[in-house]
Amino acid sequence: MPVLLAVLSALSSAIGLVVQRDSSRAAPAGMSGSGLLRYLVRQPLWLLGQGAWVVALGLQALALHVGRLSVVQPVLVSELVFVLVIRRLVMHWPVRAAAWGSAALICVSLSLFLVAAEPRGGHPTPTASAWLWALVATGGFAGCMAVLGGRGSPVRRAAFYATAAATLGALEASFLKTATQTLSQHGLLAVFTDWPVYALAIAGAASGVLVQTALRIGPLTVSQPLLVVVNPLVSVALSVWLFGEHFTDDPATISLGVCAFLGIVAGVVLLTSTGPRQGAASGVAASGPLQ
Repeated sequence: MPVLLAVLSALSSAIGLVVQRDSSRAAPAGMSGSGLLRYLVRQPLWLLGQGAWVVALGLQALALHVGRLSVVQPVLVSELVFVLVIRRLVMHWPVRAAAWGSAALICVSLSLFLVAAEPRGGHPTPTASAWLWALVATGGFAGCMAVLGGRGSPVRRAAFYATAAATLGALEASFLKTATQTLSQHGLLAVFTDWPVYALAIAGAASGVLVQTALRIGPLTVSQPLLVVVNPLVSVALSVWLFGEHFTDDPATISLGVCAFLGIVAGVVLLTSTGPRQGAASGVAASGPLQ
C-alpha cells in the first residue's frame, strides 16, 4: 500500500508539474512577480496543477503514515517517468528511444532497490535528541550548500542550490510523517499545537525558493538530477536516524541495493539529458532535458 500511494503521489505531482510549467510559459513576457501571480490564478490549467499538487501532497502524507520514509521517498523518483509518459501520450511530443531506455532503467533499478533494501523495524515518533541532531546536521548542510551557491559559475551555483533544496525536501518528508502520526493519534488540534507542522511550512518555503533559484540560474541537466537523487538519499539516512529503520546486514544484498541506487542515479541523469524539451511541442524532435 505505501508503494502504491507513493506511485499515485508521483503521478499527481507529474501532472501538476507539466500543467504548471506550460501555464507559466504561456504568460506574457516581462511580467513582474505579482503580475505573473495575478495572471496565473486566472488560468484554469494552472489552478488544476495546483490541485494536482495538493492531491500529491495528501497521497505522500498517507504513504508516509502507513509506510517507511526509506521506501516512500525513493518511489517518488518515478515522477520523472510519468512526466515523460504524459509528454508523449497526452501532448504528443516525440520521445527518443534513449529517453525510454533511461525511464526503463529507472523503473528496473527502483524495483531492485526496494527489494534489496527491504527496510525493517522503526518507530513512528522520533526522540527529541534525534530531532535536534538531525536538524543541526541536515539544516547545517543545506545552509552551507545555499551559501556556496551564492558565488561561482551558473552550473556550480545551480548544483549547490539544488542540493540544498533536495536536502530540505527530505527533511520536509520527515516533518510530514511526524505530523500525520500526530493527526492519527491526537487529532487536528494537536497537529497545530506541535512544532513539526510549522517546521514543515518553513522548510517547504525555503526549499521552494531554492528550487526556483536553481532552475533559474543554471541548466536543468544539472539541477534536476540533484533534486531527484539527493532527496531519497538523505531520506534514507533520516529514516535510520529519526525513525529507527534498519536494513539487512547481508553483504550481497547490500551490494545489490547500492548498485540499484546507482542505476537510479544513472537513469535520472540520462533521462534528464535525453528527454523531450519544449521545442518538441511544435513537432520538431529534440534531445534536450525534460521540460
